Amino acid sequence: MTGSRVLVVDDEPGLVRALAINLRAHGWEVATGTDGAQALDLAASWHPDVVLLDLGLPDIPGLDVIAGIRGWSRVPIVVLSARQHGEDKVDALDAGADDYVTKPFAMNELLARLRAAVRRAAPGDATEAVVVAGELEIDLARRRVLRAGAEVRLSPTEWAIVEVLVRNRGRLVSREQLLREVWGPAYTSETGYLRVYTAQLRRKLEADPSNPRHLRTQPGMGYVFEV
Repeated sequence: MTGSRVLVVDDEPGLVRALAINLRAHGWEVATGTDGAQALDLAASWHPDVVLLDLGLPDIPGLDVIAGIRGWSRVPIVVLSARQHGEDKVDALDAGADDYVTKPFAMNELLARLRAAVRRAAPGDATEAVVVAGELEIDLARRRVLRAGAEVRLSPTEWAIVEVLVRNRGRLVSREQLLREVWGPAYTSETGYLRVYTAQLRRKLEADPSNPRHLRTQPGMGYVFEV
């Protein structure tokens, strides 16, 4: 697709070079990486239209890279992997991948899948990968929070709550939406969960938990993350 940007990430340098040559010959702009850290950095800084990602990366598991990108962006992700087991495909799709291509592959099929992924993508559905709110720095790609430069250790559930609120920062997130996205549709009436976890998060994130600056409650409605 002429003019579209594709980020190619694979730990086989020869394959990366061959893909880059073929893609550029078909009019794509190409950036490349060989590990998960480069994938996250380039996805955040270069803003590709589609990501072509190998799962077997040397530093960060491919599924964690998918989850990191999905924390802040809906950019299409096409997995390119030698893993052909059905469970691997299901795990990748559940993590947020849009398509799955197994090695070896036909270049014309791969090009068609990339074009289809770009066509299906919703425009404007992304935010910054790093959000700064006072002394807090929330890295949605690497799934971590710094407070005054020191890392804040969050449980998986606490991080899930922070991620939903920060992605929707400045907007009210209803209690039902937050419960559905973090715990699942069967838990939308379990508001006690939110009281417990938001109290824990305020102790970790707020300078004054009794008078929160960022994690604000709208009584009877939901929560707002203010920057």
